[in-house]
Amino acid sequence: MKRIPEPELMDASAQAEAYAEADFSESNALFVELFRGAVGEAPAGGRVLDLGCGPADIPVRLARAFPQLIVDAVDGSESMLRCARDAVQRAGFGERINLTRRRLPDQRLEMASYGAVISNSLLHHLVDPLDLWKTVIRCAGLGAAVVVMDLIRPDEEADVDALVKAYARDAPEVLRQDFRASLCAAYTLEEVAAQLEAADLTQLEPKRVSDRHWAVAGRLAA
Repeated sequence: MKRIPEPELMDASAQAEAYAEADFSESNALFVELFRGAVGEAPAGGRVLDLGCGPADIPVRLARAFPQLIVDAVDGSESMLRCARDAVQRAGFGERINLTRRRLPDQRLEMASYGAVISNSLLHHLVDPLDLWKTVIRCAGLGAAVVVMDLIRPDEEADVDALVKAYARDAPEVLRQDFRASLCAAYTLEEVAAQLEAADLTQLEPKRVSDRHWAVAGRLAA
């Protein structure tokens, strides 16, 4: 199935609020386990950069699981960041999760300073996917962990229909539409592998981690 790009930002308030209220606990818990496998007890230096944090459920989960962790979480959508600020405040992690509006590429992000760089479901939104991988290279410190997860584009439109039915059948219409659009905008494993090769990140290998997700989880060479 040919890839169909979707808008880079989820900036509508109703869209962001519906996304923040949705139950992504299964996939977000999977992300935390991938992170744990990549970093062990904690990333070097205790600082993590989250690219495209959305409503901040993953930063909150990481802060809860790793008590010494500091997360710098960025997103290009002010509507998403409003939801993220509410979530961080409710969780009581205002001193450990820093939220900033950034849109990749952004040279203001600190160079070579993070013990881990993570991203969930951002890649398929970017006009140029190399913007993500180049940011990873720029911001990751020596031996940093990298955990990136996103959707896999299905082979056929019928597969898209089946996934939407399986995971968003009872969701609000805006979420069903967004999930369908995201599946159609997602990359295949082969396309992600080609991106990593182009970015000289061949030490990272994309693997299928669910019926709808791929992930890379590992460490950069020290």
